[in-house]
Amino acid sequence: MEASKIIKGSMSAIILQLLQNNGRMYGYEITKAVRDGSRGKTKITEAALYPALHRLEEAGFLETESEIVDGRIRKYYKLNRQGKKETALQIDALKESILSLQKILKYKLKNG
Repeated sequence: MEASKIIKGSMSAIILQLLQNNGRMYGYEITKAVRDGSRGKTKITEAALYPALHRLEEAGFLETESEIVDGRIRKYYKLNRQGKKETALQIDALKESILSLQKILKYKLKNG
């Protein structure tokens, strides 16, 4: 299975944790962080990233700031207080899922 398929289900947790780790970020920085952090094995497309960012913003977890950079408007995202709480919840859930997967992959039938 391609790593990107696993990442897709964890997109919100990944975005939230990257913002927790790095403060404010703009979209390209997030895609670059995922690519660089996975040593090029995982990529998040803009088509997947921006809807996820908008969902997190609409849910009340993110704040945005806009700045003009090189004559263009750049939108930065950052966690608010509720977003920090949500990050902890989502990362805990992701860790539990990973532990469950590890147990499944190691499981052997007792009579098998």
